[in-house]
Amino acid sequence: MVRVRFAPSPTGYLHLGNARTALFNYIFAKHNNGKLVLRIEDTDRERSKKEYEDMLIDDLKWLGVEWDEGVDKGGEFAPYRQSERTEIYKEYIEKLKQSGHIYKCYCTPEELEEERKKALAEKRPPRYSGKCRNLTEEERKKLEAEGRSYVWRFRVPDGETIIFEDLIKGIVEINVNEFGDFVIVRSDGSPVYNFVVVIDDALMKITHVIRGEDHLSNTPKQILIYRALNFEVPKFAHLPIILGEDKSKLSKRHGAVSVRAFRDEGYLSEAMFNGLALLGWHPKEDNEVLSKEEIIKEFKIEDIHNAPAVFDRAKLRWLNSVYIREKLDLDDLTKRAIPFFKKFGYFGDYEYYKKVLDVIRDSLEVLNDIKDRAYPFFIEDYSIEEGLEFIQSETGKEVIKRFYEKIKDRENIDRNDFKKITKEIQKELKVKGKNLFMPIRVALTGKTSGVDLSLLVEVIGKEKTLKRLERILNIV
Repeated sequence: MVRVRFAPSPTGYLHLGNARTALFNYIFAKHNNGKLVLRIEDTDRERSKKEYEDMLIDDLKWLGVEWDEGVDKGGEFAPYRQSERTEIYKEYIEKLKQSGHIYKCYCTPEELEEERKKALAEKRPPRYSGKCRNLTEEERKKLEAEGRSYVWRFRVPDGETIIFEDLIKGIVEINVNEFGDFVIVRSDGSPVYNFVVVIDDALMKITHVIRGEDHLSNTPKQILIYRALNFEVPKFAHLPIILGEDKSKLSKRHGAVSVRAFRDEGYLSEAMFNGLALLGWHPKEDNEVLSKEEIIKEFKIEDIHNAPAVFDRAKLRWLNSVYIREKLDLDDLTKRAIPFFKKFGYFGDYEYYKKVLDVIRDSLEVLNDIKDRAYPFFIEDYSIEEGLEFIQSETGKEVIKRFYEKIKDRENIDRNDFKKITKEIQKELKVKGKNLFMPIRVALTGKTSGVDLSLLVEVIGKEKTLKRLERILNIV
């Protein structure tokens, strides 16, 4: 059975790059009837925080990524939090000690820095020289008597080329001389990432490791550890990086890059899922608006492009607008939009929110657009921001008076009533176009542009329409 994992560090918000990694792991697992494991890599004690872990889990659930085992669900291979697996790591460190695959290194940071500088000056890859690799027992005792601390290094076979087939990049060859003997246990006794990730993946029976290409250089080191412990090596797939529109690596300078920021801006989870899936992968057909089920059905990992993916913010906004306009039923959209109405101080009951959304949804790209689009439906004491001349002219005043008189005795007013009444005023006053509609618009909204007036009066109703008109008539 296919088993994959997403193993984030809880040191900050869920970045788009990590979200895409989680997404591709989930899609790959579901396409192959496999399982996804959520493991938390919290060995960075200073930066890891429980609040980030909670937000990370919440954002993944919001995105639509579902896992089968993990920190919040448990499972056959628990615990799923690295900080709770210390005793397991100790067991395998002992095995490497016994087999002679690791050795103590007493080199100081200053000595290592000198080695690094010398290698760079000689235009060689900076790598550990192996100075402590063959120390005698007597030499080790002497160094320890001096109070020297030590790390444990993995004994890398000289000159070997590690070859593996990457499911995205094809055949990858990396010579061990590029990195040399590497640390697997720090001087404080804590194991490093390259060691613990192998132990976790092997014991959790992970069959495919799908991760960002920034981990590519770690892969040969991890393969050596797999071999040393007689673990089966999984298949690897390294996802290309995500670039901003300026073709530099996606970062905060490109604007919001965390899932949480996009949620707060009013992107829908379905649109984010759809948009992230298209970062480096494309369905066979040209249609880019795809449901989760359609993506899972069509997805093949070998179809992921090797080239970097460019994040197009405008395209994501367009995709989100499609989901707002066409993909969600009005009740579902209303439930998701209510927090945004309230955020901007627009208070009403459910049915009123629903009416407003029905009118404005076609003009929304993200739910934050509610701030400007819904404004005319909730204002009471508003100033005339523009178009004052339209309500101060004699014609404008007369248009507003006639409109007021024609609706005040009606039971209510809908869009058809509005059109009928304005046609009557057009004939009576011989006005049309801006001179007819702009006085009404400015009187009702304080602005010279916005929502269709016939829809506005239908939603706010007769009483609110009259109240707004009276207020303006009293001013002019």
